[in-house]
Amino acid sequence: MEIREGGLDDPRVHELLRYHLATVDNDSPPEYRHALDLDGLRELDFFTAWNDGELAGMGALKEFAPGHSEVKSMRTAPGHLRRGVARAMLNRLVARARERGCTRISLETGTSPQFAPANALYERHGFIDCAPFAEYPASPHNRFMTMKLR
Repeated sequence: MEIREGGLDDPRVHELLRYHLATVDNDSPPEYRHALDLDGLRELDFFTAWNDGELAGMGALKEFAPGHSEVKSMRTAPGHLRRGVARAMLNRLVARARERGCTRISLETGTSPQFAPANALYERHGFIDCAPFAEYPASPHNRFMTMKLR
């Protein structure tokens, strides 16, 4: 698997992003959806995962405060689930946060059963629950996690 920086102009990435946004839209009330569209992702460090020439996943990193970054829009393509794509992407995003000198990385995720595999990955990686950060409101639909970087 290869993790590449960029890729937002690739139609396959657009398709995966549409899938990502559609699944998020089905899961939470509109006021608690925080997924970014294509224009929003252009402002961030964006990465794609590729396996034998196929798009396997995507993820982004947003630095929202000095020394504090956020994982955004991590998604594994449906045909690549349970193959280590999300783990590899999360490792790359954490590495980028470290490269930027961040001392903390956080994320906002969902609480429905659809998010259970992602939440388990974040927990295995060392993320712990935290209070809402940035401008996110607390809700029963959102889970907030953070991890100190050494």
